[in-house]
Amino acid sequence: MGKGVRQGCILSPWLFNLYADYKMRNAGLEETQAGIKIAGRNINNLRYADDTILMAESEEELKSLLMKVKEESEKVGLKLNIQKIKIMASGPITSWEIDGETVETVSDLIFGGSKITEDGDYSHEIKRRLLLGKKVTTNLDSILKSRDITLPTKVCLVKAMVFPVIMYGCESWTVKKAECQRIDAFELWCWRRLLRVPWTARRSNQFILKEISPGCSLEGLMLTLKLQYFGHLM
Repeated sequence: MGKGVRQGCILSPWLFNLYADYKMRNAGLEETQAGIKIAGRNINNLRYADDTILMAESEEELKSLLMKVKEESEKVGLKLNIQKIKIMASGPITSWEIDGETVETVSDLIFGGSKITEDGDYSHEIKRRLLLGKKVTTNLDSILKSRDITLPTKVCLVKAMVFPVIMYGCESWTVKKAECQRIDAFELWCWRRLLRVPWTARRSNQFILKEISPGCSLEGLMLTLKLQYFGHLM
């Protein structure tokens, strides 16, 4: 590619998508047998914007897929950034080198904003989401603790600006009892913060919930999203 578009040009994502789709088609990933069988379909790649995941059942198949994508990318002037490539395997894997650079092997990675682990355990992602939610809540302290804003409005703000951060990607979570307790504890932490009631104060959780009257709980909202997603898939 000898020419390009200006930074911020609306054509930029369109052109990138055209090139990305072109190279992936030419790599022949749809025809190859390498990949993971899901509901009778062979799936070997997942793409979102400029992020791509290649999937295979063996190390040899994965390396073959990666080299095909690399070759087709170079034909259209695109180059793989080896430093950003991560390999995650469910079992032992040997060290890889591409063009003299070692490809990093990891036990977890962030894809599409969610943390994926090699064992499929979502407890790490749930903890991460709760920490992000606490950070957002703390950043909103000046608003949530303001005496000029009514309590119902503050509750709406928490549901609109904090809860979505926690619930991002929850449709695919396997939530255990310990995680349910953490989610409930986070919600009560939010409500106590609104009421300026510390944990040391002798106020039961039932008292806090009665004062707030939040309606559906955070855990209940997550269950609703799960059911909606299940209905979408069916």
